[in-house]
Amino acid sequence: MKILFLSLIDFDSLSNRGIYTDLLREFVNNKHEVYVVSPIEKRKNKKTRIINDNGCKILKLKIGNVQKINFVEKGISTLMLERVFIKGIKKYFNNECFDLILYATPPITFQKVVEFVKKRDRAKSYLLLKDIWPQGVVDMEALTTSGIKGLIYKYFRLKENRLYSASDYIGCMSQANIDYLLKYNPTIPSNIVEICPNSIEPIIIIKEESFIKIAREKYCIPYNKTIFIYGGNIGIPQCVDFIIECLIANKSNEQVYFVIAGSGTEFNKLKTYFDNEIPTNAQLFEQLPKDDYEILVNSCDVGLIFLDKRFTIPNFPSRLLSYMQASMPILAATDINTDIGKVIEDGDFGFWCESSDVKEFNKKVQQLCDSNLRIQMGTNARKYLEENYTSKQSYEIIMQHFD
Repeated sequence: MKILFLSLIDFDSLSNRGIYTDLLREFVNNKHEVYVVSPIEKRKNKKTRIINDNGCKILKLKIGNVQKINFVEKGISTLMLERVFIKGIKKYFNNECFDLILYATPPITFQKVVEFVKKRDRAKSYLLLKDIWPQGVVDMEALTTSGIKGLIYKYFRLKENRLYSASDYIGCMSQANIDYLLKYNPTIPSNIVEICPNSIEPIIIIKEESFIKIAREKYCIPYNKTIFIYGGNIGIPQCVDFIIECLIANKSNEQVYFVIAGSGTEFNKLKTYFDNEIPTNAQLFEQLPKDDYEILVNSCDVGLIFLDKRFTIPNFPSRLLSYMQASMPILAATDINTDIGKVIEDGDFGFWCESSDVKEFNKKVQQLCDSNLRIQMGTNARKYLEENYTSKQSYEIIMQHFD
C-alpha cells in the first residue's frame, strides 16, 4: 500500500523514536511505501523541502507557528493549515496515488486535506484520535461555548464533526475515549471506532547501578533518595499550581527528590517558584535534548503524570510509555474522566489520585519509597507495555481493515 501520513510533528527521519515514527517504521518494514507531511514552523526559518529517508519521503512543509505560543497566533496558524497542506501535496506529491491516509489530532483542521486526497485517489482514511478538540480548550477556559468565543468554539466544533465524517476508521487511545467520542458524537457509527493506543517500539534499557550513579552525578541528583520525575510539556493542562502544591507539601521530606524537565507556557510560573523557594529536594530543567532526557529518565525511580482536574475529556498522555519502557512505576495525578489511572492500577504498575488531593498524592509518594514495591511495579510496567502498547500491535490494528 501507499501510505500518506499527515502530522504537525517536526521530524526529519523515521530513525527518530516516537509514537508516530515508530508506527511508520512498521509500515516501511512491512514493505509499504510511506509518504509524510511533517511541517516546519516559520520560527525555524527553513524552506520547504523533500527528504528521502530509507524508503520514506518526508515533505518538510513550511507553516505558521502552532505550538507553545499564545492562543491567537495558534488559532490563525491552525486555520491556515488546510490550504498550506493541500498546496504542498499538489506540488510535491501530485503524481502519487495513495491508498491510505493516516492523520492524528491535534489538529482537527486536516478535514479538507483528507477529503481532497480521498477524492483524488479514492483512498481510505484512518484517524488516530490523540486529543478531543475543541472541548479540551473549553475545559481549560481558553474558549467558551457562548458569546464571541462561543462562535470560535462552534466553528472548530463543526470542523471536528467534519473530520470525523471524513474518517473511515477512528482509533482511540483507550476505552474512555471511545465512550466519550460516541456519547457526544452520536452520528459516528460505532463499528468504525476502536482502540488503537499510543505505542512505541520498545528498546532495551540497561539499568545498572553504575550507569544510574553516573547519570545522577551528572545532573546533581542524590543517589540515596527515591527520585520522582516529570518530563514533557509544562502548560495549563498540567496544572502547575497543583505541582507546586505537591512540591511545597514535600519540601521537608528527606526520602524523596523531584525532577521536572520540559518546556511550555507555564514553565516560567514553575521557575519562579524554584527561584523564590530554592527547594533542596527538587530540581527544574528546561527541555533537554532527547538522548539526554532519556538518560535522565532512566536514572530515576518513579514517573509522574499530571493533568488538570478540570478536564472533562479523557486524555491519555504518551509520556506514560517512556516511563514504562524504563521499567518504572507511575504516579498519575489527573482529572476523574480519564481512565489512565484505571489502566495503571489495574495493570498494577503504579498509583492514581485526583489532581486536587495533595494529601492522597503524598500518601502514594510514601508508598513508592518502598524499593521492593517499585521493582515489582516497574517489572509490571515493562510487561504491560510489551503486551499492549507496541507499534507492531498498532500497525496490526490498522491493517486488519485492509488485509
